[in-house]
Amino acid sequence: MEPGVPTAGDDAAADGGARPWDQDELLRLMDVRQTGPGRYTAPAHGPSARNVVEAGQLLGGAVAAASREIPHQRVTSATMIFSRAAGHDEEIVFELDVPHAGRTYSTINARVVQAGRQRAAGLLLAGADVEDLVGSTAPMPDVPAPEEVRPLGFPEMLVGGREIRVVDDAYDFDPRRVGPPELYVWTRFDDAPPEAYLHAALMTQSTTHWTIASALRPHAGYSEAMAHKTISTGISKATVAFHADVDVSQWLLYANQVVYTGRGMTQGEGRVYGEDGRLVASYAVQGMIRPLTVGSVTGTTL
Repeated sequence: MEPGVPTAGDDAAADGGARPWDQDELLRLMDVRQTGPGRYTAPAHGPSARNVVEAGQLLGGAVAAASREIPHQRVTSATMIFSRAAGHDEEIVFELDVPHAGRTYSTINARVVQAGRQRAAGLLLAGADVEDLVGSTAPMPDVPAPEEVRPLGFPEMLVGGREIRVVDDAYDFDPRRVGPPELYVWTRFDDAPPEAYLHAALMTQSTTHWTIASALRPHAGYSEAMAHKTISTGISKATVAFHADVDVSQWLLYANQVVYTGRGMTQGEGRVYGEDGRLVASYAVQGMIRPLTVGSVTGTTL
């Protein structure tokens, strides 16, 4: 899983006071509350062994904020650059500006601020849906159904109330095991959130989980287990396009493929399918993979 995801192990290692890391906590953090004109606030999670908020959580929070700002339209795409790490121990503010609010589309600029400093910046597009004039979709990959795949075998990395199943057990910490730069991952939450934008936010949170692990798979001697220990990894930029209504309490397939790794960067592409084959979203993620240097802050673009 990508850098910055707090885990049950993090909470146990932290110095008390941290909330359990589960579906309810994810919703609490991403269902931001309006605290002023164009201003939305996410609460702090609390102490964590690694005090870095995951990129997907910030992008999901921006989706929720934009959905609240323009409630008569749905977010159709969201992109964000993560320039400085945000921490779990302080609240996070989403500052929105709407340079264009139209009947068909609206544009939302988003700044993510913590302790008075910008941590990320993004651009979101919201729009009004209409009946299809034409329609087509990329086909779903031919992979085993979720009931044919074992649950992820790393309990310390799981979020309570969310099940993860990786096809072929391809998410592996063993640096001797190699494979193509791709991961196919089934996910499902126990409960359906009450609002459509919360389904979108939870789905978005998972889009940044798999790019760096996919990029490391072809390279013997490297694995995700080395992140923040001997290699510096993090998400630099992510873009998500929302194509269809999504229900996170049903199985979703995240089909991830890395198309380039080099020069300290990696570029991944992904699609999210319902179990029925509907394409509900697509995404692109740029990550950082570099040697870990003394004094560096991993999980950020420096």
